[in-house]
Amino acid sequence: MSDALFSRNDDLKRLRDAGYLIQAVGGLLVMREVPYVNAQKEVKRGVLISTLCLSGDLTQKPEPHTVQFCGDFPCQADGVPLQAIAAGTGQWDLGHGLVAQHMFSSKPDNRGYQNYFDKMTTYANILAGPAAVLSPGVSAKVFREPDEDEESVFNYLETASDRVGIGALTARLKGERVAIVGVGGTGSYILDQVAKTPVAEIRLIDNDEFLQHNAFRAPGAPSLDSLRQVWKKVEYFKEIYSRIHRHIVAHAVQLDASNVHVLDGVTFAFLSMDAGEPKRAVIERLESMGVPFIDVGMGLELKGDSLGGILRVTTSTPGAREHLRQRVSFDGGGDDVYVSNIQVAELNMLNAALAVIKWKKIRGFYRDLEQEHHCSYTIDGNMLLNGDQTS
Repeated sequence: MSDALFSRNDDLKRLRDAGYLIQAVGGLLVMREVPYVNAQKEVKRGVLISTLCLSGDLTQKPEPHTVQFCGDFPCQADGVPLQAIAAGTGQWDLGHGLVAQHMFSSKPDNRGYQNYFDKMTTYANILAGPAAVLSPGVSAKVFREPDEDEESVFNYLETASDRVGIGALTARLKGERVAIVGVGGTGSYILDQVAKTPVAEIRLIDNDEFLQHNAFRAPGAPSLDSLRQVWKKVEYFKEIYSRIHRHIVAHAVQLDASNVHVLDGVTFAFLSMDAGEPKRAVIERLESMGVPFIDVGMGLELKGDSLGGILRVTTSTPGAREHLRQRVSFDGGGDDVYVSNIQVAELNMLNAALAVIKWKKIRGFYRDLEQEHHCSYTIDGNMLLNGDQTS
């Protein structure tokens, strides 16, 4: 992916052609082996890091104009710090094995940098100039090929995390193999969010067809021609979300006790399936595998001229299983109007968001003070309640 990016963008290609050891790492542009002088008047080499602003695979005007640096604070040849570029000191874990200690700011004029060649060479020259005084000929132009890029699960670079400095947190989701059992209203919104994370695999499991009513309670907007094809839901959503995530696997099956082996190998599961004995079989299989999972549910009622009800997110982890059977029903049907596919896309979306947030809490992406294993949202009172805390 990185090689294609460099061949398509002249500013990036110029950096490599000039001899700089530079590569795209996640949503960052990284220049390695940049010489600089430390406070002891020694010539060292560090790493310059810039966020990478892209539209598809085309670079845009660099924003912000600052960079981060892995190494000691750089100095003049006499050991006096280059305070003119100082913009902050700390410990920034940027993910991808990069921990920056300093931030630099050198904005050329009110327009800022117009391309990444100008931005990265400006900072490299500021640092390398004093080093060349002490060691003539030393340069950031090392004319060496970068290491081979790690294969990404995305079809294009994920720049959102690194742009705001949370790459290390996002990396905690890597390697996860997620199953989404049921990709109707809530399940499709779960997919919409999970597909934008670097999980190793997303397994979609549902045997239903994507029909016209589904179009009004799922993310996106299918065309009339698409609806005429009568896709299986899993194939419809795989077609869409494979545009961003490379490892989406579709299983057009209705899980029950005879085929729950489809779940083998997953590390987390979202259950957005109807109540009934198939759900019991799925839950028992996940429990026997030691896999954490989240079950979502929605109970709605039509009273008078308005809808009311409750959304539910119930979490089961290896250390907290007992509460689930008091929270989750295995009885199908009933009088709940939700089973008739009433249009509640915003509730599906909210239910999905609460579930994905809880998953990210479990994996350490979000802070989790209460460690609740059950959460409910009541519509008419706009009330969000936690329960079944483990701490």
